[in-house]
Amino acid sequence: MKLGAGYWFVSGALVADGFNNLTDIVASVAVLIGLRISQKPPDKDHPYGHFRAETIAALIASFIMATVGIQVLISATGDLISGKGHVPSLITAWVALFAAVCMAGVYMYNRRLAKRINNHALMAAAKDNLSDALVSIGAAIGIIGAQFGLPWLDPVAAITVGCIICRTAWGIFYSSTHALTDGFDANELSSLRTTVESTAGVESIKDIKARVHGSNVLIDVIVQVNPQLSLIESHRISDEIEKRLARRSNIMSVHVHVEPLELLES
Repeated sequence: MKLGAGYWFVSGALVADGFNNLTDIVASVAVLIGLRISQKPPDKDHPYGHFRAETIAALIASFIMATVGIQVLISATGDLISGKGHVPSLITAWVALFAAVCMAGVYMYNRRLAKRINNHALMAAAKDNLSDALVSIGAAIGIIGAQFGLPWLDPVAAITVGCIICRTAWGIFYSSTHALTDGFDANELSSLRTTVESTAGVESIKDIKARVHGSNVLIDVIVQVNPQLSLIESHRISDEIEKRLARRSNIMSVHVHVEPLELLES
């Protein structure tokens, strides 16, 4: 609809917005493929499953968004410097605003769904939907500005939107690479440590590590217990730690190693 209206009513801003949405189709396909792959069961080469395909899909989406954002910045900056400007039909502004409302609705739906199922790839797609809505609003502002003899508003609005797109792309890129390099939120790790420390029978924690695997979390923890405890009692403590951590919806696996306290002190 944007491409057709942009070409028919001679609006370069709306045409650019339409091509931006075409790149979103590619990003959405990447996310869909990532989600499909992540649902595959564990196999010989992937004993932990294929959940990181979600993160890779989000990373691909960030590359596509960054490419579009940079292209918008380059094109808009060139138009601003050259002083190019034309007055498109006001109909194109209404088309852009209608598209912005639609994309805002899609963003809110995908954002709620991503939070409910704790899916990073879908959240990345939702942020891209928000960028689309902002791009359409920017296009509408430029078109309306041109109606009042201010053609420079078109490239200025495009530059602002381009910066927003690049900023969103950077946020998705950072979170994706952070997860792929086994980074983990320090505050969340501290919360996990508190849960383990408060478990009955745990004297102290020697080490605790966590990493993100797609939308899931893998935890490795070494706890110190009373050396007088039997193997059965130590195993019960391990089970209790696993049960308490498993209450968190995104905990996929907990590996608990038990050591006697006196060996660590000697």
